[in-house]
Amino acid sequence: MLAFMLAGPAGHAQLNFGVKGGVNIATVKFDNVLEADNITGFQLGPMIEYVKPSTGWGMDVALLFTQKGCELKERTIKSNYLEIPLHVKWKLMTPLLKPYFAAGPYFGFRTGGRKIWDISGLYNNVSNQLKAGDFSSGLNFSVGVEALGLLQVGLNYGLGLTDNFKTFDTDNLAAYKGKIRTWSISAAVLF
Repeated sequence: MLAFMLAGPAGHAQLNFGVKGGVNIATVKFDNVLEADNITGFQLGPMIEYVKPSTGWGMDVALLFTQKGCELKERTIKSNYLEIPLHVKWKLMTPLLKPYFAAGPYFGFRTGGRKIWDISGLYNNVSNQLKAGDFSSGLNFSVGVEALGLLQVGLNYGLGLTDNFKTFDTDNLAAYKGKIRTWSISAAVLF
């Protein structure tokens, strides 16, 4: 973000603050061993956006409280995270509606929810416990539109890169690891 700020005079840039919220539809992709279904969670928190109107290029950063996880044979596995998405963003700078595309990494820290779930009897040759990791990271890909410089509505896909959940094969103690995959629909009100 510092590079964008230094690239031109401050008068030629837009710095927006806002509040972002939305719905997450998340699941966990295990190593083709456990079949996980989607769960619904939410996200909410402050955001900052910096865009140069002359080029449409900029960045946004948020601090979101978010819920993610999965469902394993009707057993809900859900954790709360404090997540920091860092996006490079491009907007088509039209007067009323500004379509945008954004992509970048996110970093999450588990703040709540259970650390260990009992999954005994759900799967053959799988240990009785599923353990949640404390850190998550991945890549976000977003598309959306901004209306009147006040409201942004977007669709986001989060591709988890870290192993957020782990269990073991009881026969050979090989680890089965799970990465979070999330679709999000969000809205942000800009000030």
